[in-house]
Amino acid sequence: MHTSLLAPMMTLVLWTFVMWIWLYATRIPAIRRLRVSLAADQSKEAFNAQLPPQVRWKADNYNHLLEQPVLFYAVVLALCLVGQWGDVNVLLAWIYVALRVIHSIVQATVNIILLRFWIFTISTIVLLVLAIRAALAIY
Repeated sequence: MHTSLLAPMMTLVLWTFVMWIWLYATRIPAIRRLRVSLAADQSKEAFNAQLPPQVRWKADNYNHLLEQPVLFYAVVLALCLVGQWGDVNVLLAWIYVALRVIHSIVQATVNIILLRFWIFTISTIVLLVLAIRAALAIY
């Protein structure tokens, strides 16, 4: 099996861990500095309300990386299983990963929602094209 299509997939997996590290590197100091309550009976919303938005943004993005990219992983593995690791699919996979990394950086730093929306929309279209290509190869 060619690994060229697996490389973007593993890059996104590793990027997710980068965001996980960034999340805790900002969250733990903020919790200490602000003396955030860690009561087990408080809601997620109550906990998050105690943190500045710039701290929450990293957690939000980490969660986003565990949502739609799951489809990306499935599509990439399907493409690999049917031997569709050609240049077009590899390029589309790298574009998707690049857009998700850019989305992460935007959300974790400035969080301009309209910009995030367009990055997310374009990445979703790229993923849809990859999914259609996988479906055509399978059916």
